[in-house]
Amino acid sequence: QVQLVESGGGSVQAGGSLRLSCAASGSAGRSTTGWFRQAPGREREGVAAIITTSGATTYAAAVKGRFTISQDNAKNTVYLQMNSLKPEDTAMYYCAASIGRALTFETWFYQYWGQGTQVTVSL
Repeated sequence: QVQLVESGGGSVQAGGSLRLSCAASGSAGRSTTGWFRQAPGREREGVAAIITTSGATTYAAAVKGRFTISQDNAKNTVYLQMNSLKPEDTAMYYCAASIGRALTFETWFYQYWGQGTQVTVSL
């Protein structure tokens, strides 16, 4: 099992920044960690993902150049730095982990999910 706890969400004005954290614990291996988001009435979508061992990353087109995923393996924590936030970034943000190793946004690939942290961006 892997437990994931997100933090760092909040309300900001457009153009602002937030840094989300995902603290992982548990005995199961975690080879890939991803950030997803879900806005009301919309499907959950992948935002960014990172491979634990290599640090390789991938981003959704909507956030590329604005968001950065990173990790501190000593702290078992994955971060999502979000800059130049837009109102359309408003959503619940979820951290997810997989024992598999792949840079994918397929939700079925991830076995473990956090409870989410809300991000609200206003004009």
